[in-house]
This record gives sequence, C-alpha cells and structure tokens, in this order.
Amino acid sequence: MAIPRDFINELIARTDIVDLIDRKVPLKKAGKNYAACCPFHSEKSPSFTVSREKQFYHCFGCGAHGNAIDFVMEYERLEFLDAIAELAGQLGLEVPRESGRRPDEGISRDLYQLMEDAGRYFQKQLRSHPQKQQVQDYLQQRGLSAEVVERFGIGYAPDGWDNLMGQYAQQPQLQEKLLTAGMLINNEQGRRYDRFRHRLMFPIRDRRGRVIAFGGRVLGDGTPKYLNSPETPIFHKGSELYGLYELRQQHRDPERILIVEGYMDVVALAQFGVDYAVASLGTSTTAEQFQLLLRSAKDVVCCYDGDNAGREAAWRALETALPMLKPGDNVRFMFLPQGEDPDSMVRQTGKDAFESLIGQAQPLEVFLFDTLTARNGSDKAALAKQAIALIEGIQDSVLQNILLENLTYRLRMGNVEEMKRRLGFQPKTVVQTQQQQTLKGRGTPLRLAIALLVQHPRLGVNLMPQPALAFLKMAGVELLVNLLELTQKQTLNSAQLLEYFRDTEEYPILSKLAQWEHQVADENVQQEFKTALVWLNNQYIEQRYQELSLKQHLTREEKLQLKKLIAAMKRP
Repeated sequence: MAIPRDFINELIARTDIVDLIDRKVPLKKAGKNYAACCPFHSEKSPSFTVSREKQFYHCFGCGAHGNAIDFVMEYERLEFLDAIAELAGQLGLEVPRESGRRPDEGISRDLYQLMEDAGRYFQKQLRSHPQKQQVQDYLQQRGLSAEVVERFGIGYAPDGWDNLMGQYAQQPQLQEKLLTAGMLINNEQGRRYDRFRHRLMFPIRDRRGRVIAFGGRVLGDGTPKYLNSPETPIFHKGSELYGLYELRQQHRDPERILIVEGYMDVVALAQFGVDYAVASLGTSTTAEQFQLLLRSAKDVVCCYDGDNAGREAAWRALETALPMLKPGDNVRFMFLPQGEDPDSMVRQTGKDAFESLIGQAQPLEVFLFDTLTARNGSDKAALAKQAIALIEGIQDSVLQNILLENLTYRLRMGNVEEMKRRLGFQPKTVVQTQQQQTLKGRGTPLRLAIALLVQHPRLGVNLMPQPALAFLKMAGVELLVNLLELTQKQTLNSAQLLEYFRDTEEYPILSKLAQWEHQVADENVQQEFKTALVWLNNQYIEQRYQELSLKQHLTREEKLQLKKLIAAMKRP
C-alpha cells in the first residue's frame, strides 16, 4: 500500500457515504438506513441499502457491498488508487505517498507532464511540419476524419534522430526523464536519439486520461511496422488497454466492449461508428486487462484472426478469463476471415454488417468445447480431463453448471452428478461457497463477537485486555484478536475497520458479517458482546485445565495455575 493508512482512514471518515451515493443514486429514508434500486443490476423494487452509521452499502439482490472506496471503484469503474484520488479530489485533499514504496511519485509526476507535452508536440507536427501533407494524405487514405484524429490525439513524429530530444537541448535533466519514459534511446556507443521517427503517433492514456505511452505506425516501408513504448515507471502494457479512456468518454456504461489487437483497428472502427473497441497493445490479453474489461461492460467480445495463431491467442484469452468470470459476465469470441483485420473488414462491409458479425460471435462454451474437440478428436478421456481442469477453477457456479451439462452431453454420460463422480470433479470454489452460506440466527459466540465488533467497532474502545484469547485454540479466534487490537488503539467506524482487511482472505466473510442480521437489539449489543467474550475466556480456561490435568509432571507455576483454574471453574 503506497498510500498511508492514516490518510485512508481520514478519507473514509470525512466522506459521508449517504451523501456520496445520493449524488449518483437518489436515496430514500428507510428506517435507520437509506434505500434505492441497485445501480449495479436491474431491479424494480429497492434492495440496495446504505447505512450512515456503518458507512457501508449492501444490495440484497446482487450482493454488491462495501464502503465509499468500493462504491467509487464499482460505480466509476476505477482501480483502488484511482478511487482514492477521486475521493480525495472531492474533498480538496492531496493524496500523500509513503516514501520508498512506489515509483509513481516524484519523478513519475514529471513523466506524466513530459508525456503530455510530447503528445502535444506530435499533434503540432501533424499540423505544421513540412512533411505534413504526406501524413495527412495517409490519414485520408485510411479514411480517418479530423474529428477522430482529434478524439484520439493522433500526431506525427518527424523523420530524424533528435526532433523530440531537440526540444530539450538545454535541459539535460529532462532528457534523462525522457529516457526513463521510453521516448529516447541510448545505444551501446552512448549516443542518445528519438525512439519514434517518421511514424504516425497514437497516445496511450490511462484510465484518468493521462498520456503514459505511445504507439507508432511507420509511414513507408520501414520496420517494425508498429512500435510501442517500452515498460516504464508509469506504463505497464499488461495493465492497460488502448482506447479505454476514449471509449468511456463516449459511453459511460457500454453494453459491449470489443477487444482487438491493434490501435489502428480501434481508431478505424471508431471512424465507422463502432466506438466501443479497445486494443491489448500487442500482447495476449492479461488477467488485469480482463478485469478492466469485465468491470466496464458485461458483454466482452474478443476479436481475432481466423488463422491458427489467432485461435491460439483466443484460447489463451479464454484460459485467462475463466477464473474471473462472475454471474452476468459474458465473454464471446469472434474470428475474422484469414487475411482480414477489423480495420480492413469494417471498410469492406460497413458498420451494420460488421456489427452483425459481432452479434454472431461464439459463446464461450461453444468455443471451449469446439476447440477441445478439434484438439482431441475421438479421445474423450483427454477431452474430459482438459475440460474438468478448466471448469474446476470457475467461480461462477451458473457458468460452471452450464459447462458441466455441456460436457455431460458430449461424453454421452447419464447426468451431471454421475459424470462429476466418475471424473472426480472437485471445484476450487467449495471453501468459498461454504463461507458464503446464508448466516442465520446468532451462530457461535465467536462469530457473534466478530459480527458485533465489525458492526459496532466502538465496542473495542477502552475494553479490558483479553490475553487469554491469543492462546485459545479455536478456528477464527485470531481474526477476533486482530479486530480487538485495531479497535482498542483507535476509534473506527465499520467502513474504516473493513478497509484494513481489503485484499485479504478474511475480507469476504467480514463483509458478510457487516450486514448479518444477528437478532441482537441495539440496546443489548454491549451486553451480548461481553457475554460472548466471557464464553470465549471460559473456553480457554477449560482448554488449559485439560492440558494441565493430562500432564504427568507439573512445575510449581503450573500447579499454582491449575489451582486457580479449578477455582475459576467452580465460580458461577
């Protein structure tokens, strides 16, 4: 975590989640909470509730829940650090960074500015360079309008070795930063020169619209045909998608996203009105990129060439996507005729015909089993083994069942349960499913103590130390000990307390306990919490008594402790 914990706590404390959400989703008072129709799924009657006391929201329909940071992440489709920056901006705060924890500080701030300046320089060259006519003729030949060129910030890197570098001839320190940003190259002889020369330039923007890299398309017969910026402190190509920022400027909630391979494809499709395409920057689609895609739209169509290389790339994308699909997500696969790409195809067919091809894209399950069948032929045992290995890792139980039924049909087995038994099917989601079972009644005293503390962190303030709990051998007690330590040190609300556990394995169960209807009246919360702690301490007394009573030789201290334990157990 590059942002100090104290700042995150302050941010949550100063953000009223009711006011934050009400600006996006009008809320109505419902008892001590507020309610609305959920912004994250379609519904006719409100099941989305917001608690001012806990600074937490929860939807009983789709299960969406979290604090102010979670809401901004989901509603605005931002990553964690970007959501922090968004909330801080609303409060007029500057986000601090912990020293030495993240390269995105100090020099990186200069890199963003330099990359923005480079983008403006390339755009200026497109308008005023002596060779501008050649470049503009090329753009006209590709059918790109001035409006699309401006929307994507397309520019021109002139031929020559030091055009961009020359802009900083008297500023060697900025040349060093341009080198860090990947805009300059140092060769083995120590000569420094521009990376991009005589190329059409496509700025690559992050989700906040900042220029972080460039892609260059050569003009003429030079090689390589396409050239991307290298990895830098502000650009990690596996975590970014070309055109995603521009897409969101056109569609806040796109129904569909088309992912293609090149930035020219994205721009050409936008020119023809297919303005919901992004590109993976020449790499196989990564898990981070799929998370971005699925957070942005529920229908993701992966577009590839129809040759063997295209189908292999599609298969790698399928393997990456499967474990992260959630209910409602839809990933499909579209293959173009050999020798065609989205750019050439949309020019031939036009928007309507091209979108018709998108509509005919293969559902994930069809592509999966067609590919496995083509690879294994009549070897059903090999097909079953490969299919089961993929299906076991799927988190979405609905999709998992669809694929199991499909596999059962293809293997000509009687039913799904028989097939699962014969093939030894063991889903990796069993533990998660058990954790997510509906919580009813009060559960165990330990679960009740954790739930009460999460919902009312003030219970831990000024609480007497509970040293025995650290020695109690009971599953889950370590979590209670951690919660007590956090709440004894400082005054927190539920949202702040949960934030400490973000990205940990305890977070899902704590989030559920934050909304658990434990049937304890508000006026009885403190007494019920103390009763649960007494029960847990008594469990330790019995545990320790058993340990000492079974021991053959006791030390003097242990004999004294055993005597005290027996006395404690006799007290009513």
